[in-house]
Amino acid sequence: MSFAKAFNKTVGNYFFFIFNASAAKNIIMNPFWKQVIIHSVLPKQNKKYSSFQLAKGFRWFKLLVARTIKDIIFIALGVAFAAFGLEGFLLPNKFIDGGATGISLLTAEVTSVPIYYLLILINLPFIFLALNVVNKEFAIKTAVAIIALSLSVAFIHFPEITHDKLLVAVFGGFFLGAGIGLSVRGGAVIDGTEVLAIFLSRKFSATIGDIIIVINAIIFSVAAYLLSIETALYSMITYLAASKTLDFVIEGIEEYTGVTIISPHVNKISQMIVNEMGRGVTIYHGKGGHGKSGEKAEIDIIYTVITRLELSKLKTELEKIDTKAFVVMSSVKDIKGGMVKKHPLKH
Repeated sequence: MSFAKAFNKTVGNYFFFIFNASAAKNIIMNPFWKQVIIHSVLPKQNKKYSSFQLAKGFRWFKLLVARTIKDIIFIALGVAFAAFGLEGFLLPNKFIDGGATGISLLTAEVTSVPIYYLLILINLPFIFLALNVVNKEFAIKTAVAIIALSLSVAFIHFPEITHDKLLVAVFGGFFLGAGIGLSVRGGAVIDGTEVLAIFLSRKFSATIGDIIIVINAIIFSVAAYLLSIETALYSMITYLAASKTLDFVIEGIEEYTGVTIISPHVNKISQMIVNEMGRGVTIYHGKGGHGKSGEKAEIDIIYTVITRLELSKLKTELEKIDTKAFVVMSSVKDIKGGMVKKHPLKH
């Protein structure tokens, strides 16, 4: 069982024991919690809510709380891993990484500005850009994560682990990549380069991966000029280690993910994807079979393409509609046209 699946199962079991049927009834009848449920998850309506609607809203509220706690834990772990990678390996040995973090490290080396100031200043434009490229929730989470990383570097001092250049490059990149990956799982990033890459990919019809490569090539070229060629080469190893670790932590989730959904609630799920997530859907007509006799039944199959930052949102919304929906996800290298690149992402 993967770390993410085990973590989700643990959170689910925790809320099962806390919010059992008896507790749910008491919470729904409590005036304070009733207002919390109405204003947080239920649609705004000028009428009284029935017990069934409140119970349904309470279930949605549990999902929202579970998701929020999970995101907070992932972001906190991501900040801790990244701070350890910076202070335990990269900063003492004057190595850099790619992206906004690499720009911050490089600027700190050639100026007297502390790294914890630069982490905020350099990522600040990307946070504002995220408001338009992604959405407000993602931008707020990213801002909190970056500020937390800056404060961790400023006030929490990790010991220097080693001065061996190869170990510094590999393990510094490993911990930094793990930190970025865990933050992405929490619905945020601690390096704003990906937001810029998404924005530029829409403007110039290039892939996100190609744009990130160009940005990092510029960073390492400047590092070779200002620092040394040797430092730039070791820093490239750091970036490669961070990139591979990032892919591992996210478990192979690519920039775009194709999702196939089979459920009897086709209309509700389609409306949710279009209205709540701002994505387009394609509905196939097919036949499904099961059992020894291979019985066949007419079914509708939903297909949509979302970004990896939206997976958590989609799973939560699907859970509200059909807990038994059959869902298949597959990585998509890149796309052209459609609603994924035309509209801001909703997380």
